[in-house]
Amino acid sequence: MHLTGTRARDPHEAHRAATPLELLFDLTFVVAVAAVVPQFAHAIVDDHALEGLIGYAAIFFAIWWAWMNFTWFASAFDCDDAFYRVLTLVQMAGVLVLAAGVGPAFEESDYRTAVLGYVIMRGALVIQWLRVAIQVPAYRTNALRFAIGITAVQTLWVVRLFLAEEASVSAFLLFAALELLIPVWADRVNTTPWHPHHIAERYGLFTIIVLGESVLATATAFIVSKDEVGVSLDLVVVAGSGLVLLFALWWLYFLQASGPELERHRSLAFLWGYGHFFVFASLAAVGAGIEVVTEAITHEIPAGPLLVAYSLALPVAIYLLFLWFLHSRMGSHGRYPRWLIVGELVLFLGIPLLALVVSQAVVAALLAGAAAGLIAVKSWLKLRAGPVEELVSVG
Repeated sequence: MHLTGTRARDPHEAHRAATPLELLFDLTFVVAVAAVVPQFAHAIVDDHALEGLIGYAAIFFAIWWAWMNFTWFASAFDCDDAFYRVLTLVQMAGVLVLAAGVGPAFEESDYRTAVLGYVIMRGALVIQWLRVAIQVPAYRTNALRFAIGITAVQTLWVVRLFLAEEASVSAFLLFAALELLIPVWADRVNTTPWHPHHIAERYGLFTIIVLGESVLATATAFIVSKDEVGVSLDLVVVAGSGLVLLFALWWLYFLQASGPELERHRSLAFLWGYGHFFVFASLAAVGAGIEVVTEAITHEIPAGPLLVAYSLALPVAIYLLFLWFLHSRMGSHGRYPRWLIVGELVLFLGIPLLALVVSQAVVAALLAGAAAGLIAVKSWLKLRAGPVEELVSVG
């Protein structure tokens, strides 16, 4: 067992890429996302969309925040020695325990297993930060603030288990806000040395993971429905539309290079990192929406036609809105006119209204077609505008 000691990575290191350990770590999040998406879909199908949304947001926040903390720490201090690998293994175990707690959290509002998984993950991260405090004097203050803040807020999450149910939502919002403030406080004076192109790659990889779960949800819903009621034209249309829609969302994400933007606008790191919660959560919710639409065309369900249609369209609209917002803050809004995002939202929020007069399969096909058309429009505008470096910021 070799121990090289923690070191700060060069934020300008050439050819910095995700490590095999980071890729392995991400696989545990495939399990976690796969656990939460079907639960959200079932809540919508049963006409309990609001309750399902609250549970989904809470669990997905824990999944996203655990991934966020590991990713940014690894960008700054990845030494990849034996001790670092073991602590990463512990965090992976915590993710799997969290995934095991998704069912009880949704079905019984029992968050004990989910919080246990979170404690395991966060405890290992605290040890990582204490190691930085000992071995990297230049970032000792940052590391100690991270360790203290994480430990304090993690204690609050445990305390939340004993609160009355009517206070749990308010407590969640408060404690989640405190979680988000920890990095702001810790890096207030001396920012940890994250690598912009490494971060951009890691976010792109997590986008693919979330999309992969949606592909799995589409395939699973198709297979289950086929086995129960047989193949129908509507089922084939929904499955094909779901795949086209997911492919289009992938295309739109990678249409704009994120690494150069982060390099030019390092001061907007928190906006970029935190804003991606809505990007990732909405992408995963698209998978839930596809499941809901598939269920609606093959079975009688409590959810009404508008709820079914918007369960697919609304996550797409949120995804497009936050993708535009993040890139616009990075100075790339000159590539696309502002009216375009307004048109996107009107289109994707308007199409579901047709569910009152046409089948859900037609609505799904129209959403997929609109997403594919958006690729063509944005690709043409990007080609016409030229390199982003030549654009002039207009606000």
